[in-house]
Amino acid sequence: MTSKFLRLFLAVAVILTISALAQTSSAATPSGPAAAPAATGATTGATGSKVGTININDAIFGSNEGQRDMQALEKKYEPKQGELKAQNDELEALKKQLSAQSNTLSEEAQAQLKTTIETKQKSFDRSVQDFQEEGGQQQQEIASRILKKLAPVIVKYSQENGFGLIVDTSKPWPQSPVLWWGETIDITKAVVDIYNTQSGVPAPAQSGAAKPAAPKPALPSAPKTTPPASTTPPKSN
Repeated sequence: MTSKFLRLFLAVAVILTISALAQTSSAATPSGPAAAPAATGATTGATGSKVGTININDAIFGSNEGQRDMQALEKKYEPKQGELKAQNDELEALKKQLSAQSNTLSEEAQAQLKTTIETKQKSFDRSVQDFQEEGGQQQQEIASRILKKLAPVIVKYSQENGFGLIVDTSKPWPQSPVLWWGETIDITKAVVDIYNTQSGVPAPAQSGAAKPAAPKPALPSAPKTTPPASTTPPKSN
């Protein structure tokens, strides 16, 4: 589950973090009467002319640290996912019972069963919402923590390799203004490789033969449920 809110959070966090780094770099530059006026915003300190791209989402959660922390988060929520599945299974069983016995149950029995289903459905929906909100908050904390350490790597790599502009491609067009870009200008892998070396976090063990190139942030999906089917009480002859 790659939430739209998480992508928005990352976009804002990147702008603020990179801008703060650039302004700090500018403040460290000696100033004087002959000094040129400092540029404002994230362009401060950018002297190159090349344009590059980076997928911030993939860089954060594709790093060894990001993969490790997301695996730990998924493991943490496995018991809760099991509870939600049990609630969902109970709901589905009750709905099937209501549908199968709609012609044999009395109106009073049907009404009681419907009330039970509605009550359990509301409880389940609240549990799912809490699960998703708490998980989303945990993902944000992971992303924010890693981004603070990843941002200086992006700035340093860009400056050392002649980039004057780096564009985030986490969101596809038309959600993003970037229509198309070539792989040759993407710095995501290079930045992640440098960050992995600096962090000292080993690559986490992967299940299966293939290792995903850059896993997306994803909590265990909450079980899906369907509303109870509307039934009509049998007509008396």
